[in-house]
Amino acid sequence: MSARWITRWEPEDPGFWEREGRRTARRNLWISVFAEHIGFSVWSLWSVLLLFMTPKAGFQLSPDDKFLLVSLVSLVGALLRLPYGFAVTRFGGRTWTVCSALALLVPVVLATVLVQRPQTPLWALLLCAAVSGIGGGNFASSMVNINGFFPEREKGWALGLNAGGGNLGVATVQLLGLAVLATAGVARPEVLTLLFVPALLLAALLAWRGMDNLATNRTDYGAYRSAVRDRHCWTISLLYIGTFGSFIGFGFGFGLLLQNQFGKSPMQAAAFTFLGPLLGSLFRPLGGALADRFGGARVTAWSFLALACGAAAALAASDAGSFLVFVVVFAVVFVLTGLGNGSTYKMIPAIYAARTESAVEAGADPAEARTQGRRLSGAVIAISGAVGALGGVAINLAFREAYRQTGDAAPALVGFLAFYLLCLAVTWAVYVRRPAAEGAGQATGAQQPEPKPEPAERGARGA
Repeated sequence: MSARWITRWEPEDPGFWEREGRRTARRNLWISVFAEHIGFSVWSLWSVLLLFMTPKAGFQLSPDDKFLLVSLVSLVGALLRLPYGFAVTRFGGRTWTVCSALALLVPVVLATVLVQRPQTPLWALLLCAAVSGIGGGNFASSMVNINGFFPEREKGWALGLNAGGGNLGVATVQLLGLAVLATAGVARPEVLTLLFVPALLLAALLAWRGMDNLATNRTDYGAYRSAVRDRHCWTISLLYIGTFGSFIGFGFGFGLLLQNQFGKSPMQAAAFTFLGPLLGSLFRPLGGALADRFGGARVTAWSFLALACGAAAALAASDAGSFLVFVVVFAVVFVLTGLGNGSTYKMIPAIYAARTESAVEAGADPAEARTQGRRLSGAVIAISGAVGALGGVAINLAFREAYRQTGDAAPALVGFLAFYLLCLAVTWAVYVRRPAAEGAGQATGAQQPEPKPEPAERGARGA
């Protein structure tokens, strides 16, 4: 496949950025948002298809089976984020976006066939769900690609918009599922799957016609090896488990949760499931913008505190049997996951930009240092995106086990509450309190002059 390659790319140069950089970067961004949006929709497809697969439609799937299916989709999507993040730097954003969009036709067509056959064995449904998981890999490749196009001062906005637009795919497929349920009924799930065939073809065409391959956006195995030895890579990954893992886990399982916890019908559950992912996606760019303004560490810390309160409120609503309060609380929780997603991802390029600055001050070649910083940043984005997505697996497995053992979601909600408090403590200790003590005053809003911190901690304060 022939491809357009950009060999000179200097987004930190104001003159270059104004002349041609901004226009090119934004063209690639908008197409990337659309392609990632469709990828997320396919990844989320089974969270809606399972609402159709009821005894009335001839399917005999237990709550255990359904939570296992959405857990498998999450798992495959999480595991593929690493190779997808690497692939886009090898083959280029344009080339990989075209290929990854066309590859998603396979799970869409396969699902179209299987959902019309109630006698399909569970292993075949699991296989199809696993193949649908490849849509989750699109997030990592898209984010790594867009990270290379924008200057540091605009990455919070650009990455937040790219991720938020992609995350909206969860709400899109759920809204489409609601529309199909309302018009065609529970017996016609294939209407939903077939809608994505032209959408995927359009995404591939737009990428082919309008995107570029960025030669300077290269990540090699050495960058990944360096990333996995960096403590910030794993700290950020832990935080992203709490933010994005919550978003995708609750997004996949919320409809099943409403059915099992409150006995709602597929139509009733679908009427509410889209609301949370929609809000979480819309607020993700705001999380990035707030991180640009106030610092990612501070925004992330406040998000985890509020998420812990949200988990406690959801537990209380569940105990009281209040469906309305439960839905409202989860809507707020989704908003908080969106804010936390944006702020956490903003922390990554900020940390490595600060290291680049320190290297330049120490005498390193500026162009080489910035290139290396972008490569390492891209590797960490891919790794943390993969690890963070595993949180979605954990959430649905927690719900599955809670229902198996007690028939109620309460034990899972207690576990989520404890994990959010752990993430709050880590954020505070590593990126708020400790950098302030070492001179990273910007992390906490302090303005007084202080001694120069170590490079890694300066990255934390800039985040």
